[in-house]
Amino acid sequence: MLKTLMRGMRPVPALLILLGVMLTAALGVWQYQRAQMRLARQAQVEQAERAPVIALGAQTYSLGDVVNRRVRVTGRFLQNRVVYLDNRPRNELPGFYVVMALQTAPDHVVLVNRGWLPRDLRDRAAIMPYATPAGDVTIEGIAQPEASRAFELGHGGSAAGLVIRQNLDVADYARETSLPLQPFVVMQTNDTGDHLLRDWPAPAAGADRNYGYMVQWFGMSLILALLGLRLAYRRGRRLVTATDKFTQA
Repeated sequence: MLKTLMRGMRPVPALLILLGVMLTAALGVWQYQRAQMRLARQAQVEQAERAPVIALGAQTYSLGDVVNRRVRVTGRFLQNRVVYLDNRPRNELPGFYVVMALQTAPDHVVLVNRGWLPRDLRDRAAIMPYATPAGDVTIEGIAQPEASRAFELGHGGSAAGLVIRQNLDVADYARETSLPLQPFVVMQTNDTGDHLLRDWPAPAAGADRNYGYMVQWFGMSLILALLGLRLAYRRGRRLVTATDKFTQA
């Protein structure tokens, strides 16, 4: 059988099938690694969330000091420094994340992702009403490198000056507004009576999907390998048969 397979293989088709098997197998491994990364990050987040709450004071913090940690900060919302992150659906309903700057000291400001707001279905640019405390407010939440990130082609949907954007980079927003921003965003978890929804997706969300893609890619790799072997075997059998007939003749 092995001899028949070897005789039936042609260099170019065999190489193409081999490349296909290697590519699909590599994609399967990549999806497995992505799932493991999500699960590992979830474990880190859960460990950090069990740590004591960090009360943010009037000082500059590095991202490494607070990332994934529970934090508490008191300040006053700057209502003129708000960005609505678009294309953030919840339960299949379109909506925004409300990201607003919180002045914690004269020379310290932190961005807060206050929560989810449904979109006005009649007018995409209209913002549904929500409450914002006028005075000092205490915010509790999880410190993250960014408010949220959605898929974006280019950066046109996140251009400076837009109130409704696709994504928001903390450093870029600091340069745009000249605000002395901390290098992180607080994902608010406590209720401040604003009627915004806060059920932040876990970092491990999507790991099951990665495993599903992994199975698909490995399945395709196996199918390509079996198909290549079958084609080579059938061609080898034909060559053997033809050789036998020629010999007998």
